[in-house]
Amino acid sequence: MSDPSLADAARVVRENAYAPYSRFKVGAALRSRSGAVYAGCNVENVAYPEGTCAEAGAIAAMVAAGETAIAEVYVIADSLDPVPPCGGCRQKLKEFAGAEVPVTMATTDGATLRLTVGDLLPGAFDSGHMDRA
Repeated sequence: MSDPSLADAARVVRENAYAPYSRFKVGAALRSRSGAVYAGCNVENVAYPEGTCAEAGAIAAMVAAGETAIAEVYVIADSLDPVPPCGGCRQKLKEFAGAEVPVTMATTDGATLRLTVGDLLPGAFDSGHMDRA
């Protein structure tokens, strides 16, 4: 089970999402290996697809703080079923998280689904694919 403070951080930041076009607010929080929590929300732009996903915002906050290793992820949205990160965010998560890192997806109604980064992005592209470059 995910640490309640991670879930709370994602829930709180979700309220700050800027989603005037889709009205689909998403919050994400991640815990770095140091134990610090970083949060992000989606930020839309009228010139789709120039917005930023919640997961990308949380990762950017972590990197801006000088950290580069994710230990756990929590994502929440107002949906009937837990919403997984988009394909681009799955690759972004993989950049900073091992395949075993848990990702909890939640709805505002309390439903959750817990997978790993490896479950979400099997066969991920990584730096090892460029060894001959």
